[in-house]
Amino acid sequence: MQIYNPMTGKKPTAGIILAAGMSKRFGRPKQLLRVKGHCLIEQVLDASLDSRLDCVVLVLGYRSEDILHALGERVNTPRLQVVINHRYREGQSRSLCLGLAQVKETYPSVMFLLGDQPMVNSAAIDYLLERFWNSEKDMCVPVCGGKRGNPTIFSRDFYDTIMNIKGDVGARTLIETYPERVLYTPIDNRNLFLDIDTEADLRTWESLLSRKIHKKFKPIL
Repeated sequence: MQIYNPMTGKKPTAGIILAAGMSKRFGRPKQLLRVKGHCLIEQVLDASLDSRLDCVVLVLGYRSEDILHALGERVNTPRLQVVINHRYREGQSRSLCLGLAQVKETYPSVMFLLGDQPMVNSAAIDYLLERFWNSEKDMCVPVCGGKRGNPTIFSRDFYDTIMNIKGDVGARTLIETYPERVLYTPIDNRNLFLDIDTEADLRTWESLLSRKIHKKFKPIL
C-alpha cells in the first residue's frame, strides 16, 4: 500500500465511480443498460481501469448483485475495489463519503466519475489528470462550451469537507464556493458530458457508438 508523502505532490490519484443510484428518472437501472454489446457501467469502468488512475473504487447500491454479475471477471481486477452503499436512498453524498473513505489515507487526490456517463474515455481521464498534476490548483473541472462537467478531481485539502457533505448532492458546492482553487480545463468534446437520463439520451449513445465517437477525445490546448 502506498503511503501519502506531502513531498510527492498530488500523485497518485484514485478514481471513485459513483454508481449506486436508483435511476428514478430513467425508470430502470441505467448501470445495466446495454447498447451494441456495451453495458453502460462497463464503459465507465473500463475507461477508468485503462487510464493512469492508480486504483479505482466502484461504489454500487441499488441492484448491486445484478450489476456485479453483469461485470463478471472485471470485479477481480487487482486495481479495483467494490464498495456497496446500502444507504443509497440517502443520495449521492453517501456514495462520495464511502468511496473517499477507502482511499483518503493513502492517496493525495481523487477523481470522481459518474456511472451514467459512458462517453468518458481513458484519454480524457489522463488529460485531466496530467493538467491537474502539473497545476497549483486543488480541484480540476472539465469545461466545454462554457458548461462544467465531469469527471472532477480534488486534492486531499478538501477530503474533510467532502466527508461532511449531506443529502443528494455531489461535490459541486466546493467548486462554486472556492472558484479560485479550481483548474477549469477546456475540452473540445461535448459528448464527454453525455448523461444517460432519458430514452433520447440512450439513442444518442447508441448513435455515437455506431460512429465510434466514444474512442475520440480532443482537448483544447
